[in-house]
Amino acid sequence: MTDNIRKKLEGRELFVFSIATALLLFLTAILLAPPEELLHGMLTIVLTRDALVTDYFELAGSGAAFLNAGLILSLAILLIRLQKIPFTGLTMAVLLINAGFALFGKNPVNVLPMLFGTWLYARFHHASMSRYIYTALFGSCLAPMVTELVYLLPFSFPVNLTIAVIVGIFSGFVLPPLSVHTASMHMGYNLFNMGFAGGLFAFVMVCVLQSFGLKSNNVFIWRYGRPCWLLTGLYLYFAAALLFGLFLKRDSLRSLLKLMRRPGRAVTDFVLMDGAPTTLVNMGLVGLICTTYILLIGGDLSGPVVGAILTAFGFAAFGVHAKNYLPVLAGVLLSTFFTHMLPTTPGIQMAAIFAVGLAPIAGQFGIPAGIIAGMLHAAVAVCSSSLYGGLNLYNNGFSTGLVAIVLVPALESFLKRYEIRKEQKNKQEKKGRESSAERRYP
Repeated sequence: MTDNIRKKLEGRELFVFSIATALLLFLTAILLAPPEELLHGMLTIVLTRDALVTDYFELAGSGAAFLNAGLILSLAILLIRLQKIPFTGLTMAVLLINAGFALFGKNPVNVLPMLFGTWLYARFHHASMSRYIYTALFGSCLAPMVTELVYLLPFSFPVNLTIAVIVGIFSGFVLPPLSVHTASMHMGYNLFNMGFAGGLFAFVMVCVLQSFGLKSNNVFIWRYGRPCWLLTGLYLYFAAALLFGLFLKRDSLRSLLKLMRRPGRAVTDFVLMDGAPTTLVNMGLVGLICTTYILLIGGDLSGPVVGAILTAFGFAAFGVHAKNYLPVLAGVLLSTFFTHMLPTTPGIQMAAIFAVGLAPIAGQFGIPAGIIAGMLHAAVAVCSSSLYGGLNLYNNGFSTGLVAIVLVPALESFLKRYEIRKEQKNKQEKKGRESSAERRYP
């Protein structure tokens, strides 16, 4: 019977898992709050500023936050299915980053202008939307800009709303070509490329607003504590993903060792390279690591932290595994021993989980390089959001982009010099051995 189930699921494993995740989010919302409270919470989410950091757990209640995450995830699944795109590692990354950020910044209303803008870009270039669907879904990182402009501009509400929508559409139109250029800057060592592109665009927009005397300020709404039900639910969810992978393929643990030998530099799609079962095992393991880290440091399971964990869980299908993530995670933690920041500082909690974006550096250059990358990321992530008033949700993606651009050339230069010296030494040793042989046997 189990073999029949495996055959029926073959090629559809990730789609089924994604649907199950969306249903789980809806079920959790229904169990946490009555319909009236859910409706009121959704209205609060849609009508309130969404700039970093706006924790929907604290703002509207856990039930409404999970309902919003379920709606965003369902919308993303629907758009991908409409384009008839197979579910790969990149699909899981884009789905779960959207579900995660729906706990602090995205809602079904403020993401629509960016999606429409990218659709217009595809039409303008006479290309299929399937080519840009991932860019569109990742590009919703600028969703808070739409809500912010509605309240920031000095005109009437209809005029403000119109301008906000136009700016959102424009950002969705601009991000596809911008993200192509930013990817070449960090050479695939930042997995959150759209966060870097979005940060640059948001910085320009904030400068334009300030030139007109309009200033966007950061927001800080945060729920402290670790509810037992949420901690238990996360452990069960990630364990279920791991067990599901083992059920689909009994030797997934052996295949996981092969997966962990990959550096993770973009583009590394574990589903295409190692299969869905092994990828699900890796995703479950990374999710368990992130949750355990927050538990051990005494951190908070707030909306942003849970969203960060879901993001790391998703990118464990697209470049991240325990071997290349743990060094950068250790780097973020070590940085707190040398600075005024604590591991439980909200920004550092998020930086530790989102350090997965720099995992390819540890995978390519080794553990010391990964630790250095994590330490730099902790320093940059804390102050970078002030550059764009919290309007780029992927602030850690912007930070990882900056770190990769600065660190990778130095690492490559050092390694190149090291390899040249090693090659010269080998040549000298070979030449010495040949000379010795000639003296012995003239």
